Amino acid sequence: MRAALVLLALLATAGPVAADLTPPPPRSPVPSAPAEQEYRRGLAATRAKEWSAAAAAFGRAVELNPAYAEAWNGLGYARRHLGRYPESIQAYAEALRLRPEYPEALEYLGEAYVKMGRLDDARRVLERLKPLDAGLARDLAEAIARGR
Repeated sequence: MRAALVLLALLATAGPVAADLTPPPPRSPVPSAPAEQEYRRGLAATRAKEWSAAAAAFGRAVELNPAYAEAWNGLGYARRHLGRYPESIQAYAEALRLRPEYPEALEYLGEAYVKMGRLDDARRVLERLKPLDAGLARDLAEAIARGR
């Protein structure tokens, strides 16, 4: 009993220490179970390089949860592999609207610009990416140098 009272007294006076125990917010709102299931289907289709199936699954995920940045990024990735570059760019833009410093979405956006021959746009994306992820920035810089 005495130990419990001491603990309560410590917690009552801790103030800012107790606040430090609060977990950080998730990067995106927690997706609903159906949206998460579609996202996982999209990932499985991506691993199998079934781009139409991946685009369909990621598309359903964002319909179920429009705030699901990772699903928007997956949709952009699948559309890019289908050669649907303008639609891909729109999906990456939505992912970045939801998470402005999303390194993978930036790198993939830059890759889409390279595929479209928009190297100046790709270079601007590269400048945004550099401080966020050196490895992805290196990958994008190499794609820009190849011009494809």
